Parts: sequence; structure tokens; C-alpha cells
Amino acid sequence: MLFGLVAPALLSALASSNVFAQESFEDRVANWKEGDVAMPAAPAEASLHEFFVSASSPNRFMFDRDTLTVGADQVVRYVLVIRTPGGAENVTFEGIRCNTNERRIYASRSSRGEWVPVKGSEWAPILDNTYNRPRAALAYELFCDGPAPREVSMKCCAA
Repeated sequence: MLFGLVAPALLSALASSNVFAQESFEDRVANWKEGDVAMPAAPAEASLHEFFVSASSPNRFMFDRDTLTVGADQVVRYVLVIRTPGGAENVTFEGIRCNTNERRIYASRSSRGEWVPVKGSEWAPILDNTYNRPRAALAYELFCDGPAPREVSMKCCAA
């Protein structure tokens, strides 16, 4: 008899705490504000960490360990370097929000070695397609542990 009275109350409490946790997460996402972003130093060859993206791509994909940070705003920021077999190089400064599965490109590096801010840069979903595969690999395999930045990301690539 006592169980019959306690069980519904317990289930009700658990259900309401789950709703509270969900509302708290949604409030945190809705009230999120991005921190200030400063352009990093140029990537150094010695600090580049190569990672696997796809067997179908001949390109090399690397991120600069020295620029890998997790801000107070929970954004994982890094410099991405993509090299083609012919020697062409694309260098971008980017961010990943693990809790919303989004990415943003802040700037690209010019041939003169200067950071050029990307006009109209906004947060966009990380799609696991050809263009976004490097970002998906970083988010899903290295930088994020579900909705949180992975602690190991700072240690994963020690020289």
C-alpha cells in the first residue's frame, strides 16, 4: 500500500526534474553569448597535428595544437590547415559549439600571411558532407564529448 502511494509521487518528481533539466539546457542555449575572439598567431609547422578525414580525399588535414582552446563560452577554437597533394594550402580560424553541433569560420589566412575576417560569418550546423567533413571529424572524433568540449582535446595531441 505504501509503495502504491510513494511510486506515483516519485515518478512525478523525476518527470518534473527532467523537464527542469531540459528547460535549463534550452535556457542556457537561448541565453548564450559568444565571448570575444582574438585572431591567433600564424600556425607553426611543428605544432600541426594531422587527423583522418576520409579515405577518398587526397588532401592532408591538420589543426594547430597551439591554437586549440576552449573559451569560457564553451567554444572550441582552432586553426585548420588543409593541404592538397599539389601544395596548395587553405588555412582558416574556426570554432565549434559542441552543445549545438555548430561551426563557424572566423577568418582565413591570406597568401600574405594575414588573417582576413570572413564577411557575414555565422554559426551553421555541422553536416557530415564533403565540405564539412573535416569539421565533423574534429567535432565528433576529437573535440566534443556529446554536448560538451572534450577535456582530452587539450591533451590528445601533445607533441
